[in-house]
Amino acid sequence: MRRTVRFDSEGAELSGWYYTPDSPPPWPLVVMAHGFSATKQMVADRYAEAFQSAGFAVLLYDHRGFGASGGEPRQQINPWMQARGYLDAISFATTIEDVDPGRIALWGDSLSGGVGLVVTAADDRVAALVVQVPSIGTAFPPDDPNGEIAEGMAETIRTGSIEPSADEIRGPMPVVSDDQQTHPSALKPVTAFRWFTGYGTRNESGWKNEITRARPTTPVEWHPGACTDKIQCPTLFVVSPEDEMPGSRPIVQYDAYTRLDGPREWVEIPGGHFGLVYHPSEIFERAGTAQSRFLSETLRPHRQ
Repeated sequence: MRRTVRFDSEGAELSGWYYTPDSPPPWPLVVMAHGFSATKQMVADRYAEAFQSAGFAVLLYDHRGFGASGGEPRQQINPWMQARGYLDAISFATTIEDVDPGRIALWGDSLSGGVGLVVTAADDRVAALVVQVPSIGTAFPPDDPNGEIAEGMAETIRTGSIEPSADEIRGPMPVVSDDQQTHPSALKPVTAFRWFTGYGTRNESGWKNEITRARPTTPVEWHPGACTDKIQCPTLFVVSPEDEMPGSRPIVQYDAYTRLDGPREWVEIPGGHFGLVYHPSEIFERAGTAQSRFLSETLRPHRQ
């Protein structure tokens, strides 16, 4: 069963789908959000269905300002704001009847994978984490021997100011374009253009080919890779060796992975950055099976 739910985050009402499995409660639950500028209808819902079939409840929602969620300005990429949304989604999930608040997992793809790393480092309510092709950055994080970056990021997403001023906003610009000379876009690879125009133009996707970027002034810079040594829960990295997105370089992903403090698993699946979000496909089945197996082994959903 699936029903529409709504919860508050930073003065906006976020819209999501709540899935319940065909198994007895209390259920473990997976909190999910889409990647860069997408919406929950753009294959994230297919992963939600896979987890539901594996015995999990799922809360899948649109980020603030995207898809069916409220919030102004629209189409603004602000990872700090998205991290705050994850925290509010977890808080909302703990109030749902028949959900086990001690067995809440986090899932993220691409940009939301990097956001998920930061949130998990800051919030010990996360019992397991799955990130696929996470966007961690183009370079290794700076040295942080005293953990000041990680602590600063955690404190910022919990209590800090994350509203950018006008001079901290860049854009608007298209998400993808087939002509980088005359219409440069936020995402350059042709694979990005093919995927977004293929899935974003479907009926009721809610996707728009436009974004602005926000970089609010915060005590520390956004460095997801600097946070992973604070993550103690079981974590699964699903990556593609030939990932073509600059922010998802496998060597940087692996550096973040090796810093994890808790149980960890690394799964490589070919197909590039967008290969995992084509459905139906063999790559999707491999990714969904690996993630469902990891979550089942970690959180052990009840079976009828």
